[in-house]
Amino acid sequence: MHIQMELQSDVPDTQQQMEQQHFHVLAVDDSPCERKLLERLLRECSCKAVTCVESGDKALEYLNQLDTHQSNSADSTASSSSSKSPQQEGLKVNLIITDYSMPGMSGYDLLKTVKGSSSSWKDIPVVVISSENVPSRISMCLQEGAEEFLLKPLKLSDLKNLQPHLLKSLVHSNKDTNCSTDTGNNDNVVKMNNNVISKRIAMSPEPSERRPKPKELAVV
Repeated sequence: MHIQMELQSDVPDTQQQMEQQHFHVLAVDDSPCERKLLERLLRECSCKAVTCVESGDKALEYLNQLDTHQSNSADSTASSSSSKSPQQEGLKVNLIITDYSMPGMSGYDLLKTVKGSSSSWKDIPVVVISSENVPSRISMCLQEGAEEFLLKPLKLSDLKNLQPHLLKSLVHSNKDTNCSTDTGNNDNVVKMNNNVISKRIAMSPEPSERRPKPKELAVV
């Protein structure tokens, strides 16, 4: 009995970790209603900083501004202090959630740009959302490096399932050297969980009636 309790105490509490960290999510959607919904759900998931933009172009513009700001901040504080405040850490984007269909740059184009080999943002997890269950789109996004493909309407439980990706992004931030992106051969497993279509194996699948049913989703 004592051993069992001791083991349970060693298991990390994901929700507690979320509440202790200062995560920053960039939400991209051309619909004002969808942006408000995303922001509300993310804040309920302990995301303390949520930035909403209306297009892929605006998202890239914002990421470039952050890079410039962080570079200037690093130069000005390099000799004064090695510690960073929560506000400084909050500038880093820990997760990008983007709609697939948007005027101008689509969510798929944004994903390809972020995950490009020369991109400074390639370690940022990207989640694509869409109201359309199109197998070819799902397959393309997962192959390009998306962590998840969520089907609208989004629920709080869907975003809570993204917490491991947020925690993983923190590891990338703290260990920039020798960090490898998760684009290996084992990532080509497509798993359906809740209204999430993911290339990762779900730990606790939801009942099958809540899963999307793509018609011929090929596994590469």
